[in-house]
Amino acid sequence: MEKKMHYYVHADRFYLPKAVEEGGYLEITDGKFGAYYPENARPEGEIVDYTGYELAPGYVDTHIHGSVKEDVMKSDWAGIDKLSKALLGAGVTSWLPTTVTASSEQLTAVCQMFADHEGQEAGARIQGIHFEGPFFTEEHAGAENPKYMLDPNREDLDRWLEASKGMLKKIALAPERPGTTDFIRYAASRGVMIALGHSSASYDEAKAAAQAGAEIFTHTFNGMPDFSHNQPNIANAAMALDNMDNELIADGHHVAIPAIKALIAAKGVEHIVLITDCMEAGMMPDGDYMLGELPVYVKDGMARLKDGDNLAGSVLELKNGVKNLVDWGLVTKQEAIQMATYNAARSHHLLDQCGQIAPGLPADFLVLNSDLTLEKTYLSGEIRWEE
Repeated sequence: MEKKMHYYVHADRFYLPKAVEEGGYLEITDGKFGAYYPENARPEGEIVDYTGYELAPGYVDTHIHGSVKEDVMKSDWAGIDKLSKALLGAGVTSWLPTTVTASSEQLTAVCQMFADHEGQEAGARIQGIHFEGPFFTEEHAGAENPKYMLDPNREDLDRWLEASKGMLKKIALAPERPGTTDFIRYAASRGVMIALGHSSASYDEAKAAAQAGAEIFTHTFNGMPDFSHNQPNIANAAMALDNMDNELIADGHHVAIPAIKALIAAKGVEHIVLITDCMEAGMMPDGDYMLGELPVYVKDGMARLKDGDNLAGSVLELKNGVKNLVDWGLVTKQEAIQMATYNAARSHHLLDQCGQIAPGLPADFLVLNSDLTLEKTYLSGEIRWEE
């Protein structure tokens, strides 16, 4: 049961799903959003005054492996709960815990752990499990372990869905793997969305996967060949296919600013989903860490494999990815926030749970300074993190 409460929040600006409103009052009732009232219609009741600040929905990180020395693949439930609470300081109020390529048995065990503790997290809400792999291609393994890579098959998916009690919501795969289009159609029938990445696929292979039902590209431009002007590949497909969404890591290391600008121009703001791909070194000092079974070192804001020096996830906080896009002059504040909230939720079929300030949804929201730095994070209408 949510704690009984009723109050209104006053702020300089509200990032609502249909429009940005200047000034006004937002109703919070028993941990859920109520109505918005304009500045000239002050309601009767308790007013929490955030004059000088802006209100946005809590951010939604749909691709994150860990942070604060915790990792989805190796942490116990206490560690996952610690991670969920730490994410509130990154502005994240909903997330998809993300695995790496591993054995089917390891992945099954992860599914069971999350299913056994469903709904018990004390911080950012777990909205489902995201498998990054194991159906990838070795050539673009990146920081994924190639020894566990294999072709997609229904048997593994059925096992994972049973173990997770339906919490498995998303699988990333390489579309050139044999049997991919049939697998995508089957996954869709079981309520699992498909992302495309860590792949050497041609444009036609990526398009076939999209036509079969794949919905999003995994950390666009990373884990795939460079865009080609005369031998189109999966990177070209990420730019050119209609009505496909694109994950983007906006840390200044994974994708160069001109490439981000080109992607936004090609796809439109509405199809960019900001993610972090953060690993256990997030919010931690430079040094040695692990990503799955692979040793990683972190220096100067980058996580790299010790063997091969590939980028190994990121140490990005989503609040900083949002701010980066605005500071780089690529988008407006409204557009950057949309990429980390509404777009993330809409692309993952979660708009009835998170990603927008809308009546009846959990009152998970952020109090932001005008430069998008985070002041406070609310969960169910209560302050759960503050600067």
